[in-house]
Amino acid sequence: MKTTNFTTKFKVAFLGTALALTTLTAKSAMAQTNPKVKNIVIVHGAFADGSGFEGVFNILTKRGYNVSVVQNPLTSLKDDVDATNRIINKQDGPVILVGHSWAGTVITEAGNNPKVVGLVYLAAYAPDAGETTLQWAISQPAAPEYGILDPDENGVVYFDKAKFHAGFCADVSKEKAAFMFASQGPVYARCFTDKVTTAAFRTKPSYAIVATEDKAINPIIERNMYKRAGMKVIEIKSSHVVFLSNPDKVASIIVTASTATNSK
Repeated sequence: MKTTNFTTKFKVAFLGTALALTTLTAKSAMAQTNPKVKNIVIVHGAFADGSGFEGVFNILTKRGYNVSVVQNPLTSLKDDVDATNRIINKQDGPVILVGHSWAGTVITEAGNNPKVVGLVYLAAYAPDAGETTLQWAISQPAAPEYGILDPDENGVVYFDKAKFHAGFCADVSKEKAAFMFASQGPVYARCFTDKVTTAAFRTKPSYAIVATEDKAINPIIERNMYKRAGMKVIEIKSSHVVFLSNPDKVASIIVTASTATNSK
C-alpha cells in the first residue's frame, strides 16, 4: 500500500514537473520569437497605391502587428516624406518602416524619424545623401518591357498601358493588372530629381528584397544599391510588385526586421 502511494505521488510529481518544464519551454520559445517592434508603417511606390498591400497587412495583423499604410501623394520627395512622418508620429512606439519602388527613396529620408528603428526595401530605390532616384534609375539599361513614359505637359509621369502588365506586374492576373493600371498613382517627375538629404540606412538596420524578374527597376540596380548600403538582402523570383505576388515572403522579411532590430 505504501509502495502504491509512493508510486502514485511520484507519478503526480513527475507529471507536474514535466508540465511545468513544457510550459517554461513554450514561454521561452515565444520570448525568442517575440518581435521587439510591433508597429509597421508601409509606404507604396509610384503607379500604385496602398491597397496593394492588403495581403501583407492581413498576414502581419493576424500575427499581432499594428500595421499602417501611408497613402502618399507622389508629388515631391518632401511631400511624401511629410505624409509618411504624419503616420509614423501617430504610432505608440518604435517603427519598422517599409517602402516599395519609389518609396525606397521616401523611407530613406523619412527613416531619420527617431521612432524608426529599422528599414525594409521592397524592390525599391535607396539613394544616398545628395543623390537622386533618377541617377540610379538610368544607371543600368532598361528592360524591353519598361514602360515609364516621359512627363506630360503638367510634369506628371504615367506607366504605358501597353506595357503595364509585362513591365510592372507580370506575375499577377490580366484582370488584376487591368485594375491596377486603371487605379495607378501617377507621380510628379520632380520626385525623381529631388535629392536625399540624409540617408537613414547609414545609421539604422536595413533589409531589402531584390525582385529578380523586375522590369520596372533593373535588378542589377537593386543589388548595387543594397550592397553599397550594406543591407541584409534576399532575392525573390518576382515582378516589380513582389508584395502582391509574394505577400508571405514580404511579410516574413518584415517579421525578421521587427524581431532582430533593437527597439531602444
